[in-house]
Amino acid sequence: MVSVIIPTLNEETSLPQALEMLLAAPGSFEVIVVDGQSTDSTREIARRYCRVFNCPPGRARQMNRGVEQARGDVLLFLHADTLLPAGAIRSIENALANPRILGGNFDIVYEGRRLASRIFTIINRWRRRCGIFYGDSGIFVRREVFRALGGFRPLPLMEDYDFARRLEKAGKTICLQDSLRVSARRWEEHGLLRTMAAWFVIHLSYYFGIPHRFWARFYPPIRRPCSPKPGCSLLRGGLHHGFGSRQIDARPDAHHERHDSRQLQER
Repeated sequence: MVSVIIPTLNEETSLPQALEMLLAAPGSFEVIVVDGQSTDSTREIARRYCRVFNCPPGRARQMNRGVEQARGDVLLFLHADTLLPAGAIRSIENALANPRILGGNFDIVYEGRRLASRIFTIINRWRRRCGIFYGDSGIFVRREVFRALGGFRPLPLMEDYDFARRLEKAGKTICLQDSLRVSARRWEEHGLLRTMAAWFVIHLSYYFGIPHRFWARFYPPIRRPCSPKPGCSLLRGGLHHGFGSRQIDARPDAHHERHDSRQLQER
């Protein structure tokens, strides 16, 4: 079974559609949301769909907490502003039927019609050929491999890249061609050059071993409650990991009940 773990922080706008699409997918899986003390309605929305746990904010901490509560032998880490294609769970199951494959990620397509979205989609595909990928591409891994690698390190930034590097060094990975849809609001609001410049500085800091506390000051927490405006705004000088450009109504608890019933049938 695949355990889908979603860390959240003020994701009330993005989360409903992500969960709607996820729970419609075929396959044997469970969904776990780990909330980092949201001040909006994220937790209430998530409880209508799946199990929800709380912990202090920090994406690495939240994802490790989700693994502690997970029941599956495969872990999939998904961002709340990412839409999973219908065949994604089946693709993971088929890929991991090969015992040599330790884990991997998905191809991604950034939403939006702007040139920046197309450029970043191309860049992502090019860098994946070099073994470089991030959390927005839906990292999945065998549970025993995750444990052997020590999970996510408690970094304020780059915890996904750090884990992906260790996973690549540990053995064979795969990039599945089911494309995830990822929000493009990051560069739509900040611009392509500013976004690339920020990531360049962060990567230099990581490679040269600059203390993590410096990263945190340079790249401050930027999630805010999504009310009253539809969609979370970015703070000046920071980039948003949960973009919230989509909004739909959350359905009642029947989602959770229906998914649990189907999951039992498929086991």
